[in-house]
Amino acid sequence: MNTFGRYFRCTSFGESHGCALGVIVDGCPPGVFFSEEDLLPLLERRRPGLSPLSSPRNEPDKPVILSGIFEGKTTGMPVAMAVFNTNQKSGDYDSIKNLFRPGHADYTFQAKYGIRDSRGGGRSSGRETVSRVLAGGLAMKYLSGSGISFKGKILEIHGNNNPEQFEEEILSAKNNDNSVGGIVEITISGCPPGLGSPVFEKMDAVLASAIMSIGAVKGVEIGDGFLSAKKYGSENNDCMGKDGFLSNHAGGILGGITNGEEIIIRFAVKPTPSIKKEQKTVSLTGEETLISTHGRHDPCIVPRIVVVAECMAAISIADALLAQNAIKMQ
Repeated sequence: MNTFGRYFRCTSFGESHGCALGVIVDGCPPGVFFSEEDLLPLLERRRPGLSPLSSPRNEPDKPVILSGIFEGKTTGMPVAMAVFNTNQKSGDYDSIKNLFRPGHADYTFQAKYGIRDSRGGGRSSGRETVSRVLAGGLAMKYLSGSGISFKGKILEIHGNNNPEQFEEEILSAKNNDNSVGGIVEITISGCPPGLGSPVFEKMDAVLASAIMSIGAVKGVEIGDGFLSAKKYGSENNDCMGKDGFLSNHAGGILGGITNGEEIIIRFAVKPTPSIKKEQKTVSLTGEETLISTHGRHDPCIVPRIVVVAECMAAISIADALLAQNAIKMQ
């Protein structure tokens, strides 16, 4: 599936080394002021080539809005957006196009489709997240009218929770032809109570699905998450007073429905699988060999994934808000 959401529906398209990446958002209400300028700060946070900590692929990532906007506002029609690739170096993959990169989606794409784009992984590339940022930027602009905001931060890099040492951890891995992962936290503020469904579309389940759909993410928790398994009920319950909740162990969601508190999401990001260090693998014909992945890759995807997760959270909340508005109108 390349479509996410029911009411705020986002269909993404494009490949890492193709002509462009983009998204079509259907269901955004009319009257939302929106332009390319709203997208630039978000795309800049995701953009490669900005520091030694990221891939040196230097893409300007200038967005183009193709439809759905008139006189600076959404019309209620599908909003199509794209970013055109300008700095592909597909030849970097010629020597390994018949080999499966360990930790990557090469083998599974081949198993599923019988064909794969060997140029950077095609749709499995981290560059696919450009489309998510485009859609998320529109979702954020819509939600800002309701006072809902999103903020992410890095908690750990390679197990180290000292922000002053994050850069050192990443550069150390890079200098050793390796990569590292980390943990990110997203906080959603201003979300009203009542969003989400109590059974199969719980708000925490939708958010977890949205975050887990980002390629490098391998684990998600809401609120106290796994820590809650070590507590007594009296420690984990969020008691209430006349002014509201006295704590927020639940992370803003109870029974699958938002309770008006801040929504707290944490997720684990794996190390970038494309590394120069030699590893064992096999070819398309099953022959054992060694592989070293050269080209332009992030030694750590964590710094650039923060904005992507904020955007996926925004798409999820926008979809849930529209669903709730539909219920209230009945």
